[in-house]
Amino acid sequence: MFYYDNKKQGEVDFLIDDYGTLSVLPLEVKSGKDYTVHSALSKFIANEDYSVKQAFVLSNNQHIKTNKGVTYLPVYFTMFIQRATTTTEVTLSIPKIPIQTRLM
Repeated sequence: MFYYDNKKQGEVDFLIDDYGTLSVLPLEVKSGKDYTVHSALSKFIANEDYSVKQAFVLSNNQHIKTNKGVTYLPVYFTMFIQRATTTTEVTLSIPKIPIQTRLM
């Protein structure tokens, strides 16, 4: 994992180097309600020199959505992020957990 800080463009919290696709996966962590505001991340994604295919923003929001290559996830979904074995994209691998109910 790496950290990106540029005086002109801003900072991105985490960069994961993906040697398989020769790209990076930026991760931004937000704590407030304005988790969709991320000017430094947007500038980083727009820079063609970095070959960014997708990005993730982790926040306290409970909804999952994707907008312009950025996937917004709750922080606790971090453990499900993994690189797909057949494509160059990073996916969410959420295991199906059987829910048992007990009748009283």
